[in-house]
Order: sequence, then structure tokens, then C-alpha cells
Amino acid sequence: MLSHERIWAAIDVLAERHDLSVSGLARRAGLDPTTFNRSKRVATDGRPRWPSTESISKILEATGETLERFLDLGAPSSIAEASAPLDLAEIDRPFRQVPLIGFAQAGAGGFFDDGGFPAGQGWDEVAFPQTQKVEGVYALEVSGDSMMPLYRDGDVIIVSPTSPSRIGDRVVVRTRQGEVMAKVLAKRGTRTVELSSLNPDHPNRVLAARDIEWIARIIWASQ
Repeated sequence: MLSHERIWAAIDVLAERHDLSVSGLARRAGLDPTTFNRSKRVATDGRPRWPSTESISKILEATGETLERFLDLGAPSSIAEASAPLDLAEIDRPFRQVPLIGFAQAGAGGFFDDGGFPAGQGWDEVAFPQTQKVEGVYALEVSGDSMMPLYRDGDVIIVSPTSPSRIGDRVVVRTRQGEVMAKVLAKRGTRTVELSSLNPDHPNRVLAARDIEWIARIIWASQ
């Protein structure tokens, strides 16, 4: 018998299998992007919310997966296993859940501490393939076309505030005025930082070092 935890875990695994966030999976299926968000899984009174059969049918159609395969992702292999927490690391490849917010939200106050680490409320979660051991990572969901052609609207990028940023690296920069941008680190001096735009239709930037709150390197992207 599928539990509430396991059916939602199966959706998480399905999204990760296709290199999508749960929001990206919902979009691909023609659903509201927030359909599978963590905040939608429990009602305000604490009662568990279940995904509809219609939404499951749509994500299976969108990904080309079968119902049997989907049930395998969430179903325990034995009665004894049914009462145990689902070990997602045993399915296909290791991954972990990391904090996720939209790019537009990242510019608002209260989501990061002074070091550029996730803080405060309002974060969702997304599965991140654990191909490398990096602590303190988080995810940003791309919106708009400013990062085309590398990153499209709905793609998720994983960034690390602890990984060193070198010339030529793709980075996310947040200014002290709350502007958040994804660029290529072109030059870094004691007084200024030069950033090349990912989209040739958007201008390159030169920022005063004192105006930058933090720089985090992009280490992975779901595309």
C-alpha cells in the first residue's frame, strides 16, 4: 500500500529522473507550477494532501513513464519495508533535497544570510544528484530569458557559496541593493568585478566590489 510519504517521494524521484524540479515537472505536464510544491503536501490544519489521479496521469504522459514504473518508485518491496522511511539514495543514483526558490524571490530580503547561505522561510526543495560532495548548496529556478541559451525559463540551477569562483565560471551574484543575476565571471579585481552576460541580448556588467553582497558558483543545472 502506498503511503502519503511514498507517493510524494515517487513524484520527487520521477522529476529527478528527468532532470527536472517538481515545478518543472508540473509545467511540462501543463499543470500549475506549484502543484507539487512541499507547501501543497500538507494542509494548514496538518492533514496530508494527496496528489490527484489527474495530475499523476498528466506527469506520466509528459515523461513517457508507465503507471507500473511510477508505482515501483514509491511502493515498498515488502511489508517489513513499508514501515521504514523511503531511502531515496537507493533509487538509480544518490541525490539529496536542497532548498529552492525562484530567481525573482532571491532578490527579496530575508532569504539569505550575509554569507549567501539560505535563511528564513519560504524555501521549497528540489532533488540534487549527489555527484559531488558540496555543502551549503541551494537551487534557484530560472525565470525569463536573460540566461538564454544556456538556461531556459523553468530550469533549475544549483549554486554553491562555498566553492571558489574562478575566471570563466558561471556564477550568481547578488548586489547589496537586492539585484540577483547569473553571469560569467570575466575579471575580478580589488575594486571592480566584471561579469559577462550569458545572453548576448543582455549587457555585460561592471560592478564595484563594495556593492556586491555575495558571489556563488553555479555547479549544476537541470536542463
